[in-house]
Amino acid sequence: MIERELTARALEMADTFPVVSITGPRQSGKSTLVKAAFPNYRYVNLEDKDMRAFANDDPRSFLQAYPAGSIIDEAQRAPDLFSYLQGTVDRADEPGQYILSGSQNFLLLESISQSLAGRVAILNLLPLSYRELAEAKLLPETLNNWMYTGGYPRIYAQGINPTDFYPSYIQTYLERDVRKELGVQKIAEFERFLALCAIRTGNMLNKEDLARDCGVTVKTVENWLSVLEASFIALRLQPYYRNFGKRLVKAPKLYLCDTGLACNLLDMEHADELAIDPMRGALFETAVVSEIQKTALSQGKKPKLYYWRDVNKQEADLIIEKGARPWCVIEVKSSATYHSKFFTTISGLGDLLGVPTQRRYVVYAGDRSFQTTRGNVVAMGDITSILQ
Repeated sequence: MIERELTARALEMADTFPVVSITGPRQSGKSTLVKAAFPNYRYVNLEDKDMRAFANDDPRSFLQAYPAGSIIDEAQRAPDLFSYLQGTVDRADEPGQYILSGSQNFLLLESISQSLAGRVAILNLLPLSYRELAEAKLLPETLNNWMYTGGYPRIYAQGINPTDFYPSYIQTYLERDVRKELGVQKIAEFERFLALCAIRTGNMLNKEDLARDCGVTVKTVENWLSVLEASFIALRLQPYYRNFGKRLVKAPKLYLCDTGLACNLLDMEHADELAIDPMRGALFETAVVSEIQKTALSQGKKPKLYYWRDVNKQEADLIIEKGARPWCVIEVKSSATYHSKFFTTISGLGDLLGVPTQRRYVVYAGDRSFQTTRGNVVAMGDITSILQ
């Protein structure tokens, strides 16, 4: 089994909170993690129709059958259970009573906010990170192979070809999460929308253009983007423009959360295509943003990520904020060869934002990390050092 970095944080939270909730995209390894981290807990999965009916029809008896010391998987499928769970948790008043997991973040958080607010630690698990794969000795041979394969655990556990895995994954996602749980009816249009989002990964988002290409309204596009974010398929990176006036671009950038999924939606059939594909730079940037997000989430933190771009198209790919101040500034370059000019933009921006040299980073496709007088050059394998 591949050891997940989130495990330590989940155990820590179970020593403090009565309930720990772990959400993330479908097949990101949530069930495997909670079973391994809490081996002495009883386990029930509400994907099972009988168990789901039991939890919905007779929640009191269900909680008697699965008392404190239980894992309830796909818990969002029994929303009425949460109000009964609140009473059970409050009566015992002890940490680590229940572990909840679910693949539909929006529905699970809605239930939690209504009944378990203040009683639950909320953690997020994304697909496997570069570092997790490297430590498990499962990392693909080249950077292009890793980007093409993506991070979904089943690919590595079962040796599934990405070209076989992702079409099935997409159809399962569309039918279970999008249609059944979130009520989207225009599935064909939504599937096209998903592919068009892949084309735009790593780029500024123009909802009007996206709506026109999809043949739907701008309001529908906004709703569907919220669906992608709620199910951890995509994220929007907002621009950092506070206190700098109108000279900055204020449109968000769009990223898919997994490059393997993006490559499949772009109809790539093998990793070699990435070497010459014009999308490689955007996909590498997508990978970097995703890895930084995974690192923060594995520590139980929700990173405040932004980008910077002014009207003269001077751009920094990432700004990480801490305490309402810019903490570090990052430039992403898909070249495996370092050039000192990589620091040109972020040197000036770092001075403007008050970010010291030691927190200015260039993440590139090379395999060696080192320091320069202008900042740090970071390889993918060392990307976790940025948040340390």
